Formats: sequence, structure tokens, C-alpha cells
Amino acid sequence: MQAYKSDIAFTPQVKREQEKRGSRDGYQRMVERNDWADTVTDDLYAFLQNANSFYLATATADGQPYIQHRGGPKGFLKVLDNKTLAFADFAGNKQYVSTGNLAENDKAYIFIMDYAGRRRVKLWGRARIVEDDPELLEKLTDPTYKGRPERVFVFEIAAWDRNCPQHIPQKVDVVDVQQAIGDLQARIAALEEENAELKTFLGKSG
Repeated sequence: MQAYKSDIAFTPQVKREQEKRGSRDGYQRMVERNDWADTVTDDLYAFLQNANSFYLATATADGQPYIQHRGGPKGFLKVLDNKTLAFADFAGNKQYVSTGNLAENDKAYIFIMDYAGRRRVKLWGRARIVEDDPELLEKLTDPTYKGRPERVFVFEIAAWDRNCPQHIPQKVDVVDVQQAIGDLQARIAALEEENAELKTFLGKSG
């Protein structure tokens, strides 16, 4: 039986469930026509450039899952090469759950939401922690960001997929709203100044 990159999620048991519930044939045609990617494409790169938030899933050796939110400046999840992503790990609450999980189980998963664009990207792979590479840490760090970087998480992509926008609520980041409001206020001020100058000119002409 041919192996597909999407088999990382569509395990034999998942396929049996799809078969039982009537969706297996459709997904089989999908993967035969256009299976999931396992490298960074141009559109994934562009998507990552605008991402300032994602969720990292890890699990213990016996399979207990854990999901942790990661945030930073836009583009902080960086592309090292066409199979590898990395991000700086900032100082936090010192629970080290993800760190501990990866020490015994390197399987990991990244879930990225773009609420404004109603898009989501899912990446399966393996992750490791790098603690002794100051050059890499500096490469991944934005000096203008307030977080204090401590280590690097490196993520090797096994497969990735994007989902349809169904049921994704559309939300906009506060920073983007503030920028839009600032631009609008500046435009209003310029128009008011132009209007005042026009009134002065017309008054003098009269």
C-alpha cells in the first residue's frame, strides 16, 4: 500500500473511522490528487512572516498531551531551511512542560491561526531544544521585543496542511486596529486642514 505524507494524521484507525462514517473515499481522492506538503513553500513562508502567535503541542512518553501558546513579534517563527523552523523560547512561568516532554518524546505539532484572514495551518514533525548556540539564538531574536530569550526550539517538518475557513470567527489584532485608527485619524486631520485652507481661500476670494 502506498504511503502518503498525510498518513501522519490519517493513521489506520483514523482511516477506519473515515470509512465507517463515509468520508474515506473523498480523502483518498484528495491525497492522490494533492497530498500534504513536507517542505516550506512560498505561501507557507508568507504565512509565517505574518504570524505572531501559535500553539505548540507535545506529549509525554506515555502519550499525555500538552498544548502551550507561543507568542512574539510577527515572523518570530522563522524558516531555517525548507524543512526546518525555529523560534526563540522566552522566559516564562518556569514550568518547562514542553521542555520536559521533548526530552522523552520528540514528536511535536504546531497549530497556527490567522483569525483576520480566517486561515489555519497545521504542522506535524519533531522538535528539539538548543541551549548552547548563542549565534542561533541571536538570529531568532528581535531586539525590539520585550521578551527575554533563553533557548531555541527547532522544529523539523514531517507534513503540513491548511484548513478551510469554515467556523473560524473573524478577529483582528488590537495592534492592527490601532494602526488602522491612527491612519484614519491622520487622514481626517489632513482633510480638515485642507478644508480649513479652502474656506480661508474662498473667504478671501469673496
